[in-house]
Amino acid sequence: MTVKELEAQLLSLTAAEKIEAIRILTQHINQNPRGIIKTPGVMGGDACIAGTRIPVWLLLNYRCQGASDAEILEAYPQLNATDLVNVWVYAQAFTDEIQTAIKQQEEADDLTGKLVRVNRISN
Repeated sequence: MTVKELEAQLLSLTAAEKIEAIRILTQHINQNPRGIIKTPGVMGGDACIAGTRIPVWLLLNYRCQGASDAEILEAYPQLNATDLVNVWVYAQAFTDEIQTAIKQQEEADDLTGKLVRVNRISN
């Protein structure tokens, strides 16, 4: 099979199949392969980098706020470039899921901020 033929086949895959293909390839490239997993009861069941409690939505939110991959890797030294590739591919494949998680977190942050202000006023 040529690279051109492989490219045509890869482009015809569904988003979920592309994620699986990337997972398989990165396992063979990276000494410490990790994928994206959802574990009930861990981080609210949100998609996280396997073996961590770092949710996909958090890293995507940083990126949307202007953080570069290098800045994210500096902030999370336990991650590597392959982890970020997995995150970006997952986020692209499951956009609605990730956007919903970001919105829920923003709403929770707003509520927390309101509760802190109420406590300060009460004291």
